[in-house]
Amino acid sequence: QPEVGKPMRNCYSLPGPDFTYGMYMHKRDGGVPEAIGHWDSVKAKPHKRIMPPDFVAMGRGAVDEGCTTAREFALYYKFMDIRCKDKNILRYGCKVPPGMTFGRPPRPSTPFFDLMQHRYKELWMEEQRARTVVQHIVKKKIGGVRGNRTTFLRTHPLPVKEESFWHPQRFEKVWTPH
Repeated sequence: QPEVGKPMRNCYSLPGPDFTYGMYMHKRDGGVPEAIGHWDSVKAKPHKRIMPPDFVAMGRGAVDEGCTTAREFALYYKFMDIRCKDKNILRYGCKVPPGMTFGRPPRPSTPFFDLMQHRYKELWMEEQRARTVVQHIVKKKIGGVRGNRTTFLRTHPLPVKEESFWHPQRFEKVWTPH
């Protein structure tokens, strides 16, 4: 019986310290000299990119040929397979044209002379002064009395209605004795 508080012992004997569990994979491990001297490089396979069909160009061509029904268009698309143009996409393994760079262009370097003379502080101070001047002008405009409908009607009176001499038609045909 197992001892109290201890798990039951396994009855299988384990292999020795030289035993390798799993499948053994032979690998070269020559350390740093081999890593520096023998790079395992993978050569790029030139893969041909299949572009999607250009339905706009095929539709124009079908109309130029005189296709009018859906069946004629389908036959034209089947026999005249026009693909989209490759817009100078660099494929993996292609040579890069001279003078071409990838990524975003770097920011222009900050002139050190302007930093030393506190030019950016002066520009910021000028902006703040201009902003406060504008705020004072806006406050002066807002500070006046706001007009209501009565003051607006005093300054812009409504147009006067002209007197109309129109009468209903039933009063037009009244008999008058002469």
